[in-house]
Amino acid sequence: MATAIRPVGYDDRLSVVEHLDELRHRLILSVGVFVVAFALCLVFNHQLLTIINKPLQETTQKRTEEGKGILGEIYLLTKAVKGIPATNENFYNSIEPRLTSAQRAEAQRWLAQQRALVADLKLPNGAQPVTLAPGEPFSATFTVAFYFALLISMPLVLYQLYAFLLPAFSPEERSVALPLMLMIPVLFIAGVLFGYFLVLPAAVRFLQNFNSDQFNILLQARDYYKFAVLTLAASGIVFQVPVGVLALTRLGVVTPQFLLRNWRYAIVILTVIAVLLPGTDPVSTMIECIPLYLLYGLSIVLSRWFLPKRDEAEEPEDVLD
Repeated sequence: MATAIRPVGYDDRLSVVEHLDELRHRLILSVGVFVVAFALCLVFNHQLLTIINKPLQETTQKRTEEGKGILGEIYLLTKAVKGIPATNENFYNSIEPRLTSAQRAEAQRWLAQQRALVADLKLPNGAQPVTLAPGEPFSATFTVAFYFALLISMPLVLYQLYAFLLPAFSPEERSVALPLMLMIPVLFIAGVLFGYFLVLPAAVRFLQNFNSDQFNILLQARDYYKFAVLTLAASGIVFQVPVGVLALTRLGVVTPQFLLRNWRYAIVILTVIAVLLPGTDPVSTMIECIPLYLLYGLSIVLSRWFLPKRDEAEEPEDVLD
């Protein structure tokens, strides 16, 4: 395997069989990394479920503690029942001096039974989605582990892809392609983190509170995890804007001056992209538009930096003016 996936130079000439053999070894290595990551995610599935469920704490759990919906009614009822022993104990303390020894013993036994009965009562946790099918806890856990394994193994998988494709580029082309390829996983992870901490909580808060008085809201695990993954993936895709802009700039299709003059058209196009991304709702779309605009501006700055000096004067005709 070591010889099969050795670094290949631009001037090396490999047969079709050698190319396929190299691709096979890289695929095997990528699959092996994913399998190991998937196994680790299954081992730590409780921690991963806690992470993906955390955006529900601010909205769903708050609604539950306020007594809204079915879970809220159960929460208030359970809380009231758990408070009964304390109330009875206060009443017992007020009348205890007037009781006989037999009555005290009977009252203490009765209070002990009450405390034991309510000790096992647990308040419903609104920060955990519900499951409606017998196998859904199992399938939902595997789904979450699968997506986290993809995220963990992605850098190495992308590296294997880049290592397979880069020998096809000339040294000049490689100087253009390599920085862009290295930016893709970094920007994707940055987008996922942005989506997790900002977009997903805001989207859940908006959707959970929209006409909430007209519905008994129970969030199903399967639908929530699908929505969360699509939202995080959309955020990761949004953060790829600088890669596309830099690629067009380095290829000579556009120039920084062209991008700056036509920023109004770019805002319209970026807004349409944010609307069309999967897993988006009005709130998440508006939140994702903000980094889109900022990344577009950053792309112009980076394109000025990376654009060769000799190409700065060679600007294509501005057909939009």
